[in-house]
Amino acid sequence: MNLIQNNKREHLNLIPNIDLNSDSADLLGSGNHNKNLTSDNQSDPIHLGKLRLKWASHQGELLQAQRLRHNVFTQEMGTKLPVNTRSDGLDQDLFDDFCEHLIVQDLFSGEVVGTYRVLTPTQAQRVGGSHLSTHFDLTRLRHYKDLMVEIGKGCVHPAYRNGGVLMALWSELCKFMRRNEFELMVGCTAIPMNQELPRSARVAAGVWSQLKSHHLAPIELQIRARSPLPVDQLEPLPCTALPPLIQAYLRLGAKVLGPPAWVANSSCVDLPMMMRSSELHRKYQKHFLGL
Repeated sequence: MNLIQNNKREHLNLIPNIDLNSDSADLLGSGNHNKNLTSDNQSDPIHLGKLRLKWASHQGELLQAQRLRHNVFTQEMGTKLPVNTRSDGLDQDLFDDFCEHLIVQDLFSGEVVGTYRVLTPTQAQRVGGSHLSTHFDLTRLRHYKDLMVEIGKGCVHPAYRNGGVLMALWSELCKFMRRNEFELMVGCTAIPMNQELPRSARVAAGVWSQLKSHHLAPIELQIRARSPLPVDQLEPLPCTALPPLIQAYLRLGAKVLGPPAWVANSSCVDLPMMMRSSELHRKYQKHFLGL
């Protein structure tokens, strides 16, 4: 969105503001893991009719999104801030100024309660890469460079994790891809490493062992981590549960691009994932796109 730097903004087909209705969503599925994603205050339910989906249009909205990201990634998940990063309650990096930022706002409080950012091919070229290319060699994806969009920094406020906010965000992301004729969505999904290192590494190995058999992208699209976590040399922790967000992406039709990368000075590893617009699950094609 170029809110800070004076870069030329490319022409994109975005949307006007949309007040969300009260349709519920099952993108996060059903089962016990959903109990960990709802508000602690069960007497104060969140209704989608109180929310608005929009593309951030000014600095204040971007700062709110960055504050939400900090609260989720740093305070909740325990991800460490990069060295020399200001500790001002904001999650920021150099890619933010080149991205479009999709947000969900609470209409009563004005607070941003959900967000994703989008880095288009034109903006990736201007900034000289992407978050994904920082940690992975994208040589095998070079044929898609003009049709490939990076989706990242996705998070939802803890009190709004009933599935509806995530569904609304993904619905608009899929419509954005279709409107602008992009084909491939890529990005990193974090696997937390906030336990003691040997156990955390085995958790990551347990996640990888479940994904590599049935959810890998075709070999011609698989990428290599610049600093790989040696998951195939580790003993997977038995009965490791897949993180709910990874489960949600798999339901949409996403694939894993390869083993996770170790992120220096962090408390997580990054798992590379992709989804073709044409491979969105039929159920969600109907829900998101009306097809």
